[in-house]
Amino acid sequence: MEAKFKFEKLTIWQFAMDFGEEIHGLSEDFPKNEVYNLQSQIRRAGDSIALNISEGAMLQSTKEFHKFLGYSIRSLAEVVTCLHKGNRRKYFSEGDFQKYYSKAFSLMNMMIAFKKTPK
Repeated sequence: MEAKFKFEKLTIWQFAMDFGEEIHGLSEDFPKNEVYNLQSQIRRAGDSIALNISEGAMLQSTKEFHKFLGYSIRSLAEVVTCLHKGNRRKYFSEGDFQKYYSKAFSLMNMMIAFKKTPK
C-alpha cells in the first residue's frame, strides 16, 4: 500500500502501529477477570501511541505536534507500567516481558529523538 498521509511515512508511527498490535496480542491470554481492567488499559494505551502520532502529524504547528508526541510518550509509559503489572501477576513469561519492555524502550528513544529533531 502506498502511503498517502504524511504520518504513514513516519518510522515512529509504523513502529507504534506494530507495537500496538503486538501488545494487543500479548494481552489476549490475560485472565477473564482482567478484560475490563488491565487488558483494556494496556490495549487502549498501546493504540493511543500511534493514534496521537498520527493526529499530531496532521497539524501545521510543530509546537502542537510536539504536544501530541508528548501524549504518545505518556501512553507508552502507561503500557510499560501495564507490562510491569502483568509481569508481577504472571500473565506472561519473563521473556515476553523483556521482549516488549525492550521494544517500548526503543520506541521511547525514537520518539524523544524525533521530538528533538528540528523541523
